[in-house]
Amino acid sequence: MDELDHPERGLRGALVAGTNGKGSVVEMVRSVLVASGARVATMPKPHLVSYRERIGIDGAPLSPQRFADAVAAVLPAVDQVAERLGPPTEFEALTAAAICELARQHVDLAVVEVGMGGRLDATNVLDLGVAVVTNVQHDHERFLGSTLAAIGGEKAAIVKPGDLAVAGATGRGLRPILERCADLQVPLRRAGPAQPYRATLRSSGWHGIVVDASTPERELRDLSIGLLGGHQAANAGVALATLEALAEKATHTGAPRPFSDSVIRSGMASARWPGRLELIESERFGRVLLDGAHNPAGGAALTKALGELGVERPVLVFGAMRGKRVSAVLRTLAALRPRPIFTSVADPHAHRPAELLSRWRRIAPGGEVVPEPESALERAGGLRRADEPIVVAGSLYLVGAVRAILLDEGP
Repeated sequence: MDELDHPERGLRGALVAGTNGKGSVVEMVRSVLVASGARVATMPKPHLVSYRERIGIDGAPLSPQRFADAVAAVLPAVDQVAERLGPPTEFEALTAAAICELARQHVDLAVVEVGMGGRLDATNVLDLGVAVVTNVQHDHERFLGSTLAAIGGEKAAIVKPGDLAVAGATGRGLRPILERCADLQVPLRRAGPAQPYRATLRSSGWHGIVVDASTPERELRDLSIGLLGGHQAANAGVALATLEALAEKATHTGAPRPFSDSVIRSGMASARWPGRLELIESERFGRVLLDGAHNPAGGAALTKALGELGVERPVLVFGAMRGKRVSAVLRTLAALRPRPIFTSVADPHAHRPAELLSRWRRIAPGGEVVPEPESALERAGGLRRADEPIVVAGSLYLVGAVRAILLDEGP
């Protein structure tokens, strides 16, 4: 950022960390902000199909040419940094390109998802004014630590002096967030059951969920949210707290306060998040439900959501990347009594399907291997019952590969 004359200093909005739910919270907040008339930037990660998804304006990725121009604009700085400190990572270069592009676009607000952890993540160069930690669960232990307190400490480090903070975390993972906010005298809004910001699930179906939501500012009965799965109720509480924190920050900068009840209802109903409990109707393969459940908490959320939707013994296309707690994820999914097909994306860090099958058979019987995702989908289509969705899970990389096949998308 120093090499690029600090474009990040002109950006305002929210930086969102957490083990699960980051993308969902970003999408809910973005959707409400857009409904209010704001011009909103996001930096989703990882991308599903195209790197262009890493820089979004009002929910749409940059055009190929604009994305290429954004990357080209930071290459001289990349070279300068490389000479002094060694080559930046791909993620660091993409983050720099995104920040520069958002500064050039003069967006009203940026709602940015942390890549991993927080303290040492490239996005932590941003000080947007609102810092959010959705929850703290076990994931990326090799880098973040083996305890919830250690993982929470990494995520809490996105809170900076002068911020407003939001947390949906509980238990041992919450403690370092409370300590960080107390040390920096940062006000903290807490979301969750019995907290000032909460959303109670009323119904869950194929068109999304309905909750009763409460904040210190308002009561929102029968609030429709366009994302699938009852676990989105917890994310909605975090999103509402984030919106009110953004509104409070806006009053200090002279910007208008845009979040009426009608705007929140419109934005929440319009929220969509690709690859996270996303149902796609495919002419070739039928109904396919995509979900990037790649850690135990994500697997548990998927299992619970499928139960809410009445899905029993689904055909499951599963692939995973190394470094994940794959056996723990498979144990959570075993409660569904699925018929699993193990596959793999073309990535050296992907688990071999035969290895995944071996792990599965230590947990439950059955399962088979189909090495290529497209062939795995074809096999799944032959096994599924009428109107039953094929479930694709385990890795966002697999979800992205399958989504590209279903929608015939490319980079």
